[in-house]
Amino acid sequence: MNPPANQAAARLRLRITAAAETVVRSGHPWLFADSIHETNRAGQPGELAVIYDRKDKFLAVGLFDPDSPIRVRILHAGKPQTLDSAWWRSHLEKTLAVRRNLFDAQTTGYRLIHGESDGWPGLVLDKYAATLVLKIYTAAWLPRLDEIVALFQEKIPCARIVLRLSRNIQPFAEKQFQRRDGQMLLGSLPAAAVIFSENGIQFEADVLRGQKTGFFLDQRENRAAVEKLSSGRRVLNAFSFSGGFSVFAARGGAQSVTDLDISGHALESAKRNFALNKIFPGVAACRHETVQADTFEWLPAGAETFDLIVLDPPSLAKRATEREGAIRAYEKLNSLGIARLARGGILVAGSCSAHVSAPEFFNAVRRAAAPAGRNFSELKTTQHPPDHPAGFKEAAYLKVIYLKFA
Repeated sequence: MNPPANQAAARLRLRITAAAETVVRSGHPWLFADSIHETNRAGQPGELAVIYDRKDKFLAVGLFDPDSPIRVRILHAGKPQTLDSAWWRSHLEKTLAVRRNLFDAQTTGYRLIHGESDGWPGLVLDKYAATLVLKIYTAAWLPRLDEIVALFQEKIPCARIVLRLSRNIQPFAEKQFQRRDGQMLLGSLPAAAVIFSENGIQFEADVLRGQKTGFFLDQRENRAAVEKLSSGRRVLNAFSFSGGFSVFAARGGAQSVTDLDISGHALESAKRNFALNKIFPGVAACRHETVQADTFEWLPAGAETFDLIVLDPPSLAKRATEREGAIRAYEKLNSLGIARLARGGILVAGSCSAHVSAPEFFNAVRRAAAPAGRNFSELKTTQHPPDHPAGFKEAAYLKVIYLKFA
């Protein structure tokens, strides 16, 4: 892959602090601005920055972003290598090979590239049948989009590629590169919604405007687990989004499913997803209700009980300073949910807050369960699925705990 057109002839060279050297050698993919104590010149977004130690020995090379606190996102560390077209092609092939045998024909929606944990820092690529959705979180990828798209097109059969941009880089992308969130990079969208399959169930993905890349693919394994637990149960899916857990619960034989979300748009999508799967007897027979409300307000206001409750809210800690408040909020939320569980009920509690660790979250849910005065058993805990690996501490965001109450 060639350097951006505006890259200066002299390679951008950085020297970093002793502490940062240790971090880079440990394999961490981020180099922060305050860890750099010397540069040979000003850097441009997307150019390759070569990092040296105090003895002028090569440490790593990565993508430079002059406007981000994460100044360099590391692509390669260790022995020097030339990051040419052959390197990028091999890099992609290795990433795709990891997924090659993970899914059968019943699942056509999954993550192909998971950012830093796959060696593509600040970039994710999701597959929804013949549609690829590329989401980037750093401006450093913007000068390289044409070459990346050509590489994806060469290695991944697809009909179209959609660009999604993190909100913080959208103004810069529009002004400097004429790139917009939801822009088509290859092909055109079909007239109808993009439909993909997960374990034989069909879902629509809002690839142009939906959250993340259009669907929460990372909860695939937990949706399959909920299906196995739902037979004959009255299920509440709070923060339901487009009803992923709900359709699986219905196919698993749930008596009824209630989707609860503050977004009317999301609930309409949930209705369409139910309609897509009426071919399954369980879905056809299941009573499906949607409720548009704030979960924190709706749970304490009612008296109806459920046999299985899924509590999978959006991140409650967007930054590290919100961590303590988020832990308290998780405890409160799950306490409210447990109060609506019938005897023998199951709580499935999830968190996608990277700033709250798995032990902190699991313990918050356990604390919520203790004051209820009911015996409960812990069925299991889960974290990241194989197509969403967590290769370093900050990448570990997903955790789910299953509790069954007497």
